[in-house]
Amino acid sequence: MKNWIALLSEFKERQEPIALVTVTKCLGSTPCEVGSRMIITKDNVVHGTIGGGKLEFLAIDEAINALRENKIIESSYTLGPEFEQCCGGKVEFIIEPMNQSPELFLFGAGHIGHEIAKILVDTPFEVHLIDSRHNWFEHSTLDKSIHLQQVNIDDFKTFRDVVKWGKNCYVLILTHDHSIDFEIIAMALQHKTKFLGLIGSKTKRVRFNNMLIKDMNIKEGMSNVVCPIGLQVGGNTPKEIAISVAAQLLQVHYNNE
Repeated sequence: MKNWIALLSEFKERQEPIALVTVTKCLGSTPCEVGSRMIITKDNVVHGTIGGGKLEFLAIDEAINALRENKIIESSYTLGPEFEQCCGGKVEFIIEPMNQSPELFLFGAGHIGHEIAKILVDTPFEVHLIDSRHNWFEHSTLDKSIHLQQVNIDDFKTFRDVVKWGKNCYVLILTHDHSIDFEIIAMALQHKTKFLGLIGSKTKRVRFNNMLIKDMNIKEGMSNVVCPIGLQVGGNTPKEIAISVAAQLLQVHYNNE
């Protein structure tokens, strides 16, 4: 078998969700040793072993749950008769889901968009900062961990295709043009997201809600959109607004765990 670091790197490069099971403690007679590892994919493909038998079967089952809930699980089992083993030892292991980081697709690289992206550096979020303005990122000094993406305003398919839709997808819309905001909202509501937020006032929310229902035949309107965005912490400078929005995103992420 390939070494664990190489194998984990391959899954990371493909952004394929996996769970890593690592044995952290063995007491008495056990079928494995500390440091034994397994990798389990979402499709139940297993790499490695922690000793086989019912212990391994239960570990795989827990790993699938860890992936589904995207949270770390610690477990311990005493290997008694119910495991069809009489060694009586005890095994403890930790299960770590990987490659399921929340991804933020932030449409609009203005003052607030830049500040949100900067604040979220070194947090669990992978940030994609997206704008349609020509050469907007030409002199960017943002951290290299932030993905800068130029899209074509004349083709909204390009907006849709840059997003990895799904349960780990967070979308924020803060563009320089209300008509672009509306087009992205209408598009995003047709896909799965964990969080969909729009900057704007309550008046903007009502206006967009009516347009979605009447013009786009989207019956739920803005009911699945957070608008206005940000926690009510006070302050109205770009940085203060960005802090409130970043706090809201982190709150949603960690409350999910």
